[in-house]
Amino acid sequence: MAQKPETLLIAKAKEEISILPRMANRHGLIAGATGTGKTVTLRVMAEQFSRIGVPVFMADVKGDLTGMAKPGGDKPDFAARAKQMGITDFAFEGYPAEFWDVFGQQGSPVRSTISEMGPLLLSRVLNLNDIQSGVLTLIFKIADDNGLLLLDLKDLRTMTQFVGDNADQFKTQYGNISTASIGAIQRGLLGVEEQGGGAFFGEPALNLEDLMQTDARGRGVINILAADKLMQSPKLYATFLLWMLSELFETLPEVGDPDKPKLVFFFDEAHLLFDDVPKVLEDKIEQVVRLIRSKGVGVYFSTQNPLDIPETVLGQLGNRVQHALRAFTPKDQKSVKAAAETFRANPGLDTAKVITELAVGEALVSVLDAKGAPTIVERALVCPPRSRLTPLSSEERSSIIKASVLSGHYEKTIDRESAYEKLKQRTAEEQAQEAETPARRGKAAEPQSESAKLMGAMAKSAAHAIGSQIGRQIIRGVLGSILGGTGRKR
Repeated sequence: MAQKPETLLIAKAKEEISILPRMANRHGLIAGATGTGKTVTLRVMAEQFSRIGVPVFMADVKGDLTGMAKPGGDKPDFAARAKQMGITDFAFEGYPAEFWDVFGQQGSPVRSTISEMGPLLLSRVLNLNDIQSGVLTLIFKIADDNGLLLLDLKDLRTMTQFVGDNADQFKTQYGNISTASIGAIQRGLLGVEEQGGGAFFGEPALNLEDLMQTDARGRGVINILAADKLMQSPKLYATFLLWMLSELFETLPEVGDPDKPKLVFFFDEAHLLFDDVPKVLEDKIEQVVRLIRSKGVGVYFSTQNPLDIPETVLGQLGNRVQHALRAFTPKDQKSVKAAAETFRANPGLDTAKVITELAVGEALVSVLDAKGAPTIVERALVCPPRSRLTPLSSEERSSIIKASVLSGHYEKTIDRESAYEKLKQRTAEEQAQEAETPARRGKAAEPQSESAKLMGAMAKSAAHAIGSQIGRQIIRGVLGSILGGTGRKR
């Protein structure tokens, strides 16, 4: 069989199984135990999206996806599988790729500002409890009310210290600010910085349009995020990808149901997104997943068990590939049965039994038909990947990075005037005023309260910030907003 134009051939049972491009933005799930073939399936799907001109973003948590930039052939078994499946147009090929890295070591640096991340997501990264999260929200609110931009970690550290030192001045307007909570926030910030997370906060921030490129042949660029080091901080990894998802939601215009997605976002190790997540954040995640399809973005979660994902999110994942699950314990058996029940039943298939019998490269597959209804589940053989399984060498990766149109764009950091500089300037001005004597002023000095100094300095900061474009746009999106608004600051 030859692949039909503008289809996403994923697997073959008695008949070929393809995801319809116009249904691809209705999200999907790749599940299965370790070693059952999830990563290969993810790779095959990314290749197929690229072939029809759809850019892809995916995190490389094991460091084994970089070879997608080069033709395969290193695994002869894949050519044999293609022949077994009757894929007549199968040929090994590489795909256009961009490499990204939060730490800037294995690709272009990826950054966000503290303001864009917002208190809700930052609270999770900092492991704050509800009370401490509330204080962090107040810190953001005070900064916003006074035009103090929070761009990098030193801005937030300085702003936190400033609010803590002047808690009594803010008590009437904003409420109590405990010393213990201020200390917890500062310790959390120190921990993030020690883990290298400070490299993520700053400017230039990622322009999401740079993720949605095609090459000269019209193939979608596969954006690969180096996540092997990032995975050492699981909450930072999950929060980072969630931030990206929310940024896409806030930035992209409504397009309804396009003929094919504008971007497909793969979320590997998806269970980390929902581990110990506060209910308010889980609700926000469900909202983003539900609504982002109308922006032309498909989200595909990859995890070991479908039950790792809340029902409200799982119910929105229409295209599903289920690899083998183990059933060694009563708990495992219960999970297998529950996973089987998430599929549209096939009268000729004992789904719960088959899940435990699937060989590597086999899967239970159900996709959405032209009317948006799930097809009956089929036991199928997943198509072989066309790109190289062996990771790129450091020299090969460097060569691709240097040849990229983005080379050099994100490498140089920008450190413009923000909360750190403003508050540092305020402190210097106060010290200068205290050093002046009444004689030098030419008149008796009248005591100036700390509150007056504070408000005067903040008024200057606000006036300066509000007079600039960025100062007029201290707004956060659905996951970054203090009040859950949907404004966007681009």
